Amino acid sequence: MDGFAQLPLGRRRRLAASISCRGVGLHSGASITLTLRPGQPGQGVVFHRTDIDVTIPARHDHVVDTRLCTALGLPGQSEARVGTVEHVMAALAAAGIDDAVVELDGPEVPILDGSAEPFLFLIQCAGTTEQPGTLRAIEVLKTVRVQDTQGGWAELEPGDEPFFDAALSIEFAGTAIGTQRFSLRVTADSFREELANARTFTLAEEVNHLRSLGLAQGGGLHNAVVVDGPLVLNPGGLRRPDEFVRHKLLDVVGDLALAGHPIHGRFTGHRSGHALNNQLLRALFADRSAWRFAGAAIPAAETRIPVAA
Repeated sequence: MDGFAQLPLGRRRRLAASISCRGVGLHSGASITLTLRPGQPGQGVVFHRTDIDVTIPARHDHVVDTRLCTALGLPGQSEARVGTVEHVMAALAAAGIDDAVVELDGPEVPILDGSAEPFLFLIQCAGTTEQPGTLRAIEVLKTVRVQDTQGGWAELEPGDEPFFDAALSIEFAGTAIGTQRFSLRVTADSFREELANARTFTLAEEVNHLRSLGLAQGGGLHNAVVVDGPLVLNPGGLRRPDEFVRHKLLDVVGDLALAGHPIHGRFTGHRSGHALNNQLLRALFADRSAWRFAGAAIPAAETRIPVAA
């Protein structure tokens, strides 16, 4: 099922069964069990930490940190947070899962191999099914743009057709990454074939600094691409020559899935990361004239900014 399907939109979808895996948190280094469970109709995606018994909605307004990942949290509860949500969110969105519980017994989604492919595999094994409720999209009505002080920017603009199109460019001068560009229409098939197996990456010179900050404690060549100047240090090399920009676009899909609904429009960005992706959603929903719900007729009581499941 295509998570960015052509309108008119159909029924909501959930997992057909629960499924689990265990892995290491990229930044925490903790061994964590993740279980994907079917969600209730209209619930949206939520993260439930069993170790501290808190539930956090997967929404843009619950993003509390964007340093090298997207982290969600609850207001006034510093311990109530979940890190590195972007890869599993991308997989759920691309697979068309509207309602799900992502259950964790630790502070972070396991990094697994550094891509979204293992999460797609779990979803495929669990299967999907329709459930009550009508899926709606966020239709972008006018261009919304955000930028940072380092030359990065991101924007959403209306699309010519009822799809989600995305284009991104990145620049890492003097490294094996260089300048890369990639664009595609995001569907279930294109995500699986073009983005899902692209891994997260870092520069070798930054690893020690990150670890001094308490980050990247679980990182290694088995779950991240490490670049040292013109060299890729991973023994197996890259999965694709432009794996770097593909992974950044994977992150865009996951970060924008925190809109709570599929987006109908076009994303364009240059050197955009988790912070700009989240700022873009906040800017979109701050301007009520910039978007509307598309799909089935919507009761007046529900025509509000989508900040609740």
